Amino acid sequence: MRAVGGASSLTEQVIEAVREAIHSGELRPGELYSVYQLSAQLNVSRTPVREAMLRLAEAGMVRFERSRGFRVLRSDPKEIAEVFQLRLLLEVPAARVAARRAGPALVEAMRAELEAMRGAAKEHDERAFMRHDRAFHGLLLAAGANRKLVGIVGNLRDATTTLGASTVDRSRSLADIAAEHEPILTAVESGDPAAAAEAMRTHIAHTGELLLTQSATENGTTPTPEDLSLIHGL
Repeated sequence: MRAVGGASSLTEQVIEAVREAIHSGELRPGELYSVYQLSAQLNVSRTPVREAMLRLAEAGMVRFERSRGFRVLRSDPKEIAEVFQLRLLLEVPAARVAARRAGPALVEAMRAELEAMRGAAKEHDERAFMRHDRAFHGLLLAAGANRKLVGIVGNLRDATTTLGASTVDRSRSLADIAAEHEPILTAVESGDPAAAAEAMRTHIAHTGELLLTQSATENGTTPTPEDLSLIHGL
């Protein structure tokens, strides 16, 4: 496992390193690991490692066992389905409201974020891409004049990220994800609330279904009809 270090939070770096190790198979589901062992491997103190593991435990990615260490858990398809059901309930109506209230400033800001996403996709800079992806969605949420929505959806996205759930280079490319945002921008620019809501629903449901299928596959199962109905808002 690679050592961590640099300007960003050590806790965040540990979370990222652990996620990478889980997806690469270096840390395997069901195996018991210790904070001391991880601290030595990453060449950091135990405090940021412990904080990172607590965050990952809250997200359901690991489980602590008293006086023994922690075990890596398989991602839970149900959690992913529930997160995306909530995103549908919040972001679809927010897109409808934003399209009603959209002015030139909002459209230009959204277009700038989409262009930045495309630029990051060409460079295959996933971190920069996701930063602009969040900003694009944040502009729509803020346009609905409910600032709490931005934080709530941000927390839902954080939960997905902490679980390590990503479709990038597994079921679609960064360029594919950017392309899914184009119909949303077009609908907002046209002042078409129904089209904006439908474009947002399509984008979120597609992302959720891909992540749900990946998670189920990792668990040796297939998505349940109940989980799929949550993803599609049925």
